[in-house]
Amino acid sequence: MTIVPITSADLDAAEVSWFSALCSDDYAFLGVPDGALRSSWQHCSDIVRKADALGFRNILCPSSYQVGQDTLSFVAACSQITSNINFLAAIRCGEMQPIMLARTIATLDHMLSGRLTLNVISSDFPGEVADSAFRYRRSHEVVEILRQAWTREEINFEGEVYQFKGLSTEPARPYQQNGGPLLYFGGYSPDALELCGAQCDVYLMWPEPKEQLAERMRAVHARASAHGRTLDYGLRVHMIVRDTEQEARDYAEHLVSKLDDEYGRLIRERAHDSISLGVHHQARTRELADQFGYVERHLWTGIGRARSGCGAAIVGSTDQVLSELEDYRKMGIRAFILSGYPHLDEAEHFGTKVLPQLKTCSLPHAYGRVPATVPATPLGMGERH
Repeated sequence: MTIVPITSADLDAAEVSWFSALCSDDYAFLGVPDGALRSSWQHCSDIVRKADALGFRNILCPSSYQVGQDTLSFVAACSQITSNINFLAAIRCGEMQPIMLARTIATLDHMLSGRLTLNVISSDFPGEVADSAFRYRRSHEVVEILRQAWTREEINFEGEVYQFKGLSTEPARPYQQNGGPLLYFGGYSPDALELCGAQCDVYLMWPEPKEQLAERMRAVHARASAHGRTLDYGLRVHMIVRDTEQEARDYAEHLVSKLDDEYGRLIRERAHDSISLGVHHQARTRELADQFGYVERHLWTGIGRARSGCGAAIVGSTDQVLSELEDYRKMGIRAFILSGYPHLDEAEHFGTKVLPQLKTCSLPHAYGRVPATVPATPLGMGERH
């Protein structure tokens, strides 16, 4: 497929997104269950409504079998109570038969009038322990089948896991006619980087020191370049923003003041991705932190004491948080998926103090062409195009 460069007026803008705690991940005190904040339709849809009203551009709806709610059902219901915000729905590749998944996604895309993006996940299923390389090959096949369903008249695919011949794509045609929803992806292994470079549009990272993020971006850029593609880059990170740095740091300490570390370990280990390479990197980042949990002046790793996956927060005053986000943007990061505890309260803090001062956009569709940004320049990689 020919890759045709495009331009955009929004190269200096970022997609700023929030997070709906579908997987029972909301606390007033980290690691202390709170019935009022449990994962429920009412609470999680309230988060969505709040994010929509505040002007966030997208909202991540995560997926977990063990805790929380069904992601795609939740997004379908939210399509009827929102008007502006996009939905970043997590799809666990292989969990649903790919043809049926393509139809489900197309239906959601029409319900949302194109306000749908997808977070591609390759983790194990309940009761499954699969080889990592196999999981990514399976995901590669699923995504290729989805692409065919969204862009061709027929699905014809012969793979290791799936084989289809001559299937009509009529039921699976999405609202977005330029290749279907954007695909966001996060993973750290060589197989993960290959899948992202070949098939996905936005590479998501968890918080680490900036030099390590830059190194990861270089590796992903190399894999994408090998396929004649250029990706956008995103950061999934928590937020604690207050009027002063001291207030923000005090709130961070307040948040973990009742945490039992043994219970925190159990929370981390219940997740299906608890043994992944990405989670290992988050643990390593905590080990590098100072006695107060800071690995950089404004990057606090205390969140990871009771959370698998994204385990650090940007902590600071409004101006400091703005400065941090600008530093990340200059590295080539254009998508920020944010959250904070409790999610409703922190959305209000960020949405009133920081968000109005940011130039935001929804990322352009990138399938079959270079996206509007060429984010290959983190920390001295060269000049931006």
